[in-house]
Amino acid sequence: MNDPQRIAYLRGHLEAVRRAIADGVDVRGYFLWSLLDNFEWSYGYSKRFGAVYVDYGTQRRIPKASAHWYSDVIRRNALPDAGPRM
Repeated sequence: MNDPQRIAYLRGHLEAVRRAIADGVDVRGYFLWSLLDNFEWSYGYSKRFGAVYVDYGTQRRIPKASAHWYSDVIRRNALPDAGPRM
């Protein structure tokens, strides 16, 4: 499942974290919101925010492109040089 907007969103936030660290901010971690598609109080099940798609009928979990992208960032401990931008 392709979700380039989410990758661009994550990239932007991680670039901001990188700049903050370069400026001397003591950053201890970054929390990815949200891991799974889930129930949202304002939207119910109509919006999907997770990095992992959930088939609500079968409960099958399918990693989206953003999950694979973020996994690569973690594995390399670095942002890729190029990627989706919005």
